[in-house]
Amino acid sequence: MKTDFDIFANRDLFAPVIFRSQFNNFETLTVDRAWSLFFSGGIEDKRLGNRSELGWFFSNFLVATGVSGILWALFLQ
Repeated sequence: MKTDFDIFANRDLFAPVIFRSQFNNFETLTVDRAWSLFFSGGIEDKRLGNRSELGWFFSNFLVATGVSGILWALFLQ
């Protein structure tokens, strides 16, 4: 069986998202896309979906953890 589709000719097919040629075209990186790249190790950028609430939750949780750690270190040491 012979096919015209050569999967090895397309270098971007199995490459992580951050190494694909169309990734860095100076477009804005949304919060949910950034957290999806972080949690998947750069493999997929739509793992969290298109909802920005979940990305904002992770960002605010990270800030709250840092602030509470600093306050704990200052006052409860």
